[in-house]
Formats: sequence, structure tokens, C-alpha cells
Amino acid sequence: MYNKVVIASDSFKGSLTSLEVAQSVAKAVKESHPLCEVVEVNVADGGEGTMDALQHTLGGRKVTLEVSGPLGRPVNASYVILDDGNTAVLEMSAASGLTLLTPEERNPSKTSTMGTGELICDALAKGCRRFLVGIGGSATNDAGMGMLHALGYRFRDASGKELAPVGGSMIHVASIDASCRLSELSDAEFIVACDVKAPLYGP
Repeated sequence: MYNKVVIASDSFKGSLTSLEVAQSVAKAVKESHPLCEVVEVNVADGGEGTMDALQHTLGGRKVTLEVSGPLGRPVNASYVILDDGNTAVLEMSAASGLTLLTPEERNPSKTSTMGTGELICDALAKGCRRFLVGIGGSATNDAGMGMLHALGYRFRDASGKELAPVGGSMIHVASIDASCRLSELSDAEFIVACDVKAPLYGP
């Protein structure tokens, strides 16, 4: 007979959140061992569910707004401002994720992280200066061009022409114009949350 069971499962991608998995397992444990203490822990690995797991543990409020999806279509995406009022927790998947596209639309040369940058802009405007960004579940491979575009950066080719902030433009970037970047970035700190080593490029 177990006295205590701790359930700390990641989400089942595409079917159940971490908390839903824990609730399902907890129900089964309680049915078979009614006197057992069950502790449900919401966990995540930097992908979907990271924001909810941290809000569940640390408190905070969720902010939802309309931003650009991976292909530029408007989507509603959320982030959390923790109770310290200074820390924003974002999931790249919320605005730039695979689940926002059909399998036929998943082309990293055409997708952009613009919406993730728009979430950051909103949080900066609300006074946040510390950012925890979970990068799992992304539908993008633009090296952050879209995100940086939303923050005021511009990417140009060898002739000085501005490039669209999508993955397919990376090979044409000859210069980066930071003259219009948001001044609030000077005081901002960014922490990337992921469960694998993700080098930007090779040796």
C-alpha cells in the first residue's frame, strides 16, 4: 500500500496537458488506493505547457492579445506576467507554433517568429524587463528575424533592400539595422528555456 504518490508528468503532445495527465493518473490512484495522498505537479520542458506550469507554481496573471501567426495570419496568443511584475513567461509555440499550421503549411522558409516578438513588445510596454522564453514547439527557423523585426530591427540584403523576416531570407542578410530598436531592450534580460542543446549554427 502506497502512502503518497507524486505525479509529475510532461504533457502528452497534442492530446493532454501536464495537469490533465496528472489529474487522470490521480483519479486512478485514488480509486484503487482511497487513503493514499496524491500530489499533482504541473511540469514542462520549455515547450507547450511551460507558461501554465510556472504560473501554477509561482502565480501571476495571463495576458492575451492578437499577434501575427507563423504565416502572418492573426492569432490569439498569451503570456504570463509573474507576481513580481517584472518577469514575463512566454512560449514560442503560443504565437509561432506548429499547432497553428496545417501539415501542408509547415515550411520553415516561409514562417516567422514575428508574433513572439509582438508578445515581447507588449510585455515591455507593461513594464517587464526579465523574460523567460520557452522555445519548444516552434514552426519557425528564422534565427529570430521575425521576433527582432517586431522589436525594431531591420534586415537588409547587399543592395540595402529590406528583407521579409522569414526563414528563407536568412541567406540574403548582409546587414542588420538596429537604429530603430526599442530602447526598453537595453534594460531587458532574456533566458531561453529548452531541454536540448540548440546551437544557432555549426562550428
